[in-house]
Amino acid sequence: MKKLDLAKELSTNAYPGRGIVIGKSDCGKFAVTAYFIMGRSENSRNRVFIEEGRGIRTEAFDPSKLTDPHLIIYAPVRVLGNKLIVTNGDQTDTIYELMDKQYTFEQALRTREFEDDAPNFTPRISGILRFGEEGFNYAMSILKSANGNPESCQRYTFSYTNPIAGEGHFIHTYMGDGSPLPSFEGEPKLVGISGNIDEFTDMLWNNLNADNKVSLFVRYVDLETNAEETRIVNKNK
Repeated sequence: MKKLDLAKELSTNAYPGRGIVIGKSDCGKFAVTAYFIMGRSENSRNRVFIEEGRGIRTEAFDPSKLTDPHLIIYAPVRVLGNKLIVTNGDQTDTIYELMDKQYTFEQALRTREFEDDAPNFTPRISGILRFGEEGFNYAMSILKSANGNPESCQRYTFSYTNPIAGEGHFIHTYMGDGSPLPSFEGEPKLVGISGNIDEFTDMLWNNLNADNKVSLFVRYVDLETNAEETRIVNKNK
């Protein structure tokens, strides 16, 4: 698989929707994860990320303008023991709660399907990072309709062991703008990861479409000490 330039992937797609990036820093010292949200409607754009414990949640920037919290207010990031969970919806809670009961990542997601936002049937994308004495590994999942047909839910999980320094994978909800919005296709994209947390955060934020971007979360986890460093960028301030 060809390694793609993440900046170009973002800058040439006006509406990838929501996206997850997971990988290892080019110095090899950090596990890297990022999550961003975009919006076309006033309701979707009226959001910010705020920290909640070791995770984050979405919140209405102006509560008076919130018209429908369904599908837009949730906790995208939660930490369960040595596992970091990141998703584009309330399946974060499903994964957290069921893995706490010894379900696997895949088993937890079998209880969910794509979003009920016809005619888009937005995919649910999820990622998990597992940390241990031998470093870390990660997995990504997408739950999507059968080419827009809601009668069938198609579930795909991709697992990555021994991540390579300077590489990661990128999955997002939409191939681009449209009506209905075209769901992501194929396996997560192999992308390069470079720079420290501030450089990586700036690269992501600066290449997301200026009109549609809403919020960005980035975390670097030191693979020796497990120390976490986090950045949150909100368009609404």
